[in-house]
Amino acid sequence: MTSLDPAVAREAWRLAEPLHAMVYFVPEATERYEALGISASAGYFASRGGVFGAVGPGPVVATFYNFHPDRVARYLPAVWATTTPAAAIEARLAAADAALHRGLGDALSSDGVAEAATLARRAAESAIFHQAGRPLYAAHAGLEWPKEPHLVLWHAQMLLREFRGDGHVAALLLGGVTGLQSMILHAASGQADGGFLRASRGWSREEWAAETESLRSQGLMAGDDLTGKGRDLRAHLEAETDRLAAPAYEILGTDGCARLAELARPLSRTLVKAGFLGGAAPARPR
Repeated sequence: MTSLDPAVAREAWRLAEPLHAMVYFVPEATERYEALGISASAGYFASRGGVFGAVGPGPVVATFYNFHPDRVARYLPAVWATTTPAAAIEARLAAADAALHRGLGDALSSDGVAEAATLARRAAESAIFHQAGRPLYAAHAGLEWPKEPHLVLWHAQMLLREFRGDGHVAALLLGGVTGLQSMILHAASGQADGGFLRASRGWSREEWAAETESLRSQGLMAGDDLTGKGRDLRAHLEAETDRLAAPAYEILGTDGCARLAELARPLSRTLVKAGFLGGAAPARPR
């Protein structure tokens, strides 16, 4: 339990998240994965799932939660015949470095970035005391920290994202919501592009349509929109996710979270406005 308002922690995470998430959309990542002899899609699974070692699809399907198992199996374990987990993880960090330099330039050497990195690292490291039941966070927490402040900030936000994501999966499981259902409900809320989610996670139109009909039969959707029951479920899942993510930020307190959000906002806004997250960009940081 934490005394910190989960909404305060959520805002700190939301306003910093583009600084991390952009690495999954920028051309720098594609270039570095291709230099290893693998595709961008293979690189995604190898660099993020590689924290578990040279695994097959099982651990990734389980922890990433909303990808079609066949899509994951297309790349794992085959990718390990071409590269190694360490090389894929290193390529992802190098891509983040190059993309942040391209997007933010001289701002990366500012006192603000250094301060934001210090705050985010404190939160990310404190989360280790709450790692039980959080496999993606725990595995990533074993990686070596980079040295440069902007990469410390990226790495810390990556850890905080995985910490939050592990909690979100727990909330979905307890709520009886599958990965595919969670994406359909997210798209129905108007906060995400359903076509992008379906295609990027490897689900067919038929599978998406069938699961949508199932949600309608449960009274969670009417047509392509959420019902009141569906909105209540979404609100409950988000509140539970916020609650489970908050312990990582308690060490910062309300003022520290507000300061991290303040420092991250202009940096994230710059990346979002420049299209670094493509069509998957979250709501623009205010």
